[in-house]
Amino acid sequence: MRSRTIPPAAIAVNRPEAISPVVVSVPHAGRLYPPEILAAARVGQADLERLEDSWCDLIAASAVGAGATVVQALWARAVADCNRAEGQMAPGEVAMPLRAQFSAPGRKERAGLGVVPTRLADCGPLWKRPIDQAALQWRLESFHRPYHAVLSDALAAARDRFGYAILLDLHSMPSIPIGQPGHGARIVIGDHFGVTSSEWLVDLVLAAANNLNEPVSRNQPYAGGHIIRTHGNPGQAIHAVQIEIDRRLYLTADRLPDSHRIAVMARWFADLVSAAARARPAPEIIVQAAE
Repeated sequence: MRSRTIPPAAIAVNRPEAISPVVVSVPHAGRLYPPEILAAARVGQADLERLEDSWCDLIAASAVGAGATVVQALWARAVADCNRAEGQMAPGEVAMPLRAQFSAPGRKERAGLGVVPTRLADCGPLWKRPIDQAALQWRLESFHRPYHAVLSDALAAARDRFGYAILLDLHSMPSIPIGQPGHGARIVIGDHFGVTSSEWLVDLVLAAANNLNEPVSRNQPYAGGHIIRTHGNPGQAIHAVQIEIDRRLYLTADRLPDSHRIAVMARWFADLVSAAARARPAPEIIVQAAE
């Protein structure tokens, strides 16, 4: 496995004493804002914090003890969105020389939620000037690319040892609006419509989600973003699912952690990690593990 240089304080990698095939990704709960980011912003930090999957890292707090390697972003999502591809940004959000490399933006990119978040509702532009080449490269090289490199290495190490690897990509979401697909669901499990994971893992995660006695949806409205689409490859025995949790299940109305509900969700997630670590896919989809 190649050695990776991780920028100070950008990413944390926590490994269990007894390793399992499970890797947990927490890309959007970072709460550190490098000085360069605050200096470039035309809005206050409180507005940038609206991008965060507020405190969902606390749900993963017991995952290492349950056997998972946990890869967690410590830098905030405002630096770069690790769940977007490098080419995902509306051309109009970047400086003119960069626009040719961004094309055909989707709904999220048009809303300002590209690989570099650039706008939020009620805020307007987040940055004092359009993202230029230097700013983009600094964000990608310091945070986005190292995050994916570390995930790739952790998954490769798990597959080499066990013959398969499992990626649980953990997020939180606002309540799904009326009229949107998946309305009413408090947990959304995404596997990109069967592309990023075999059914045995999806079934296991869905069963665990149903144990919360909360409404559960699969792939609606979140089918899974760049992380599981990049790293999930069932044909190569790497199975990835995205888990979205309604913030009302663990936060107060002021978006602060509710200690009791956080504890409930953390126990639930640790139990899911343990169950995934014990599960074993069919022999035909396990690659030959290293000695």
